[in-house]
Amino acid sequence: MTKTLIVGGVAGGMSTATRLRRLDEHHKIVVVERSGYVSYANCGLPYHLGGVIDDRDALLLQSPQSLASRFRLDVRVRSEVVAIDRDRRLVRVRDLDNGGEYEETWDHLVLSPGARPIVPDVPGVRRAMALRTVEDMDWIAAALDAGVQTATVVGGGFVGLEVAENLHRRGIAVSIVELGDQVLAPLDPELAAVVHVELRGRGVTLSLGVGLAKVLPTSVELTDGTTLPADLVVLAIGVRPEVRLATDAGLAVGQRGGILTDEFSRTSDPRIYAVGDAVEKTDEMSEDRALIPLANIANRQGRLVADHIAGRATAQRPHFGTAIVRVFGLQVGVVGWNEKRLRAAGRDHLVVHTHPTSHAGYFPDAEQMALKLLVDPDGTILGAQGVGMDGIDKRIDVLATAMYAGVPATELAALELAYAPQYGSAKDPVNMLGYVAGNRLSGDERAVQWHELAAVQAAGATVLDVRDAVECADGSIPGSVHIPLDDLRSRHRELPPGLIVAHCGVGQRSHTAVAILSALGHDSANLDGGYRTWLGATSDRDAIHRARRREPRTARHLAN
Repeated sequence: MTKTLIVGGVAGGMSTATRLRRLDEHHKIVVVERSGYVSYANCGLPYHLGGVIDDRDALLLQSPQSLASRFRLDVRVRSEVVAIDRDRRLVRVRDLDNGGEYEETWDHLVLSPGARPIVPDVPGVRRAMALRTVEDMDWIAAALDAGVQTATVVGGGFVGLEVAENLHRRGIAVSIVELGDQVLAPLDPELAAVVHVELRGRGVTLSLGVGLAKVLPTSVELTDGTTLPADLVVLAIGVRPEVRLATDAGLAVGQRGGILTDEFSRTSDPRIYAVGDAVEKTDEMSEDRALIPLANIANRQGRLVADHIAGRATAQRPHFGTAIVRVFGLQVGVVGWNEKRLRAAGRDHLVVHTHPTSHAGYFPDAEQMALKLLVDPDGTILGAQGVGMDGIDKRIDVLATAMYAGVPATELAALELAYAPQYGSAKDPVNMLGYVAGNRLSGDERAVQWHELAAVQAAGATVLDVRDAVECADGSIPGSVHIPLDDLRSRHRELPPGLIVAHCGVGQRSHTAVAILSALGHDSANLDGGYRTWLGATSDRDAIHRARRREPRTARHLAN
């Protein structure tokens, strides 16, 4: 009887075990898990802390007993594999309850040890907690029940924001400390600014561009000397791949710090597989190695490993890093590369911002969203981001599917998407991204980005506001000239020579203005995303600071 031993019983490891059983009833499968729980919903842990998921047991999808009964798996919790003997095909297992050790044989070995939280080396950090396991959740829950009034979450990534939201739900005064100059690094700054407004509007204290210096008995001290109250400190800085077993066994580890695997998830020893957060993945956009700690990828890798062990040569595909998170009232979704990364890589691209509604605007409860599409000059979709109250998940999923299938940006306009006024629009927001991208790629319209506008104005361009007077009364771009769109044909001679950058609220009416101006002989461009994108970014002080650091394109560059 062939025997597969799996190290790690969550996500990738358990997917391997259950899929392998379905493929081979007679295979001997042993799962060794360091914690006391297997096959649990770790993405739901923050929501139990906040009371959204009231029943703790709802997170425990399977137990060793249920897995033995249904899948005939030998699952051993509170057990840790401490060494791998590749020559003898053995592992040494330690019982964490009694300290005893024993050896276990294997024909195939699957490593799914996950990742460990990053813990900064600062005074007092032992008081801080991380949230990775059910035990972590229970420890934090016990602290909350003891009467926590204030909490500081260190790290503004996906998990950090989920923890912050759920602590806030408990009536706790929450602070977020983020070393970067924005939360949610996969977002570009103008969309992150929307999240900043939401967090601050909910009463969350947001400290950006500073790190943790000390953990004090009831507070934390930051690197700028600020002190924040903190009965509870939660570390959500990020994770590092757990590779000790692999390196001790002489398996290859990549430059990103994760275990190196081939297209079948085999390590440098073809008898040993590795899946999940401990493994470096292949980035679809660059074919470089990347760390993408997402549960859906780990589950998919586990399934493919089981197929390969069972003799089905199914190779995995590179990954786009599609992800979504809820931040209080907002949905925030991403796929592919952001503009920051494209700029850092020196990769040419164009940007499209839109602000459609989640469904037909005339139907009740339509919510406006912010979408951003990043496109290669050849039309390849490089990435997308979305922030809004509703409908973001649908659009990001459609865009991720388009990227997977190789659909060019211009063809987004041709996608036949479900439409009824309570669900979408006759021209879905994804279709609209395709229309705008097509206009830019064909040369029918040029665009100026929000962070370029000040430099373009300084170079002599005129900013033209084509909104109605009522809209302008609520605010306008400094130095802009106001001519309502419907008056533009009769008043265009009032405009000075040189580049005219037209804008409206979101970029749609100004698209018409640019067409009119071009037909009348003016050199014109559209402010991408309109006043809403510009205002959302520049009204956030951190976004202003970032914009000043950018290297702007010149008016001459835009004219070309």
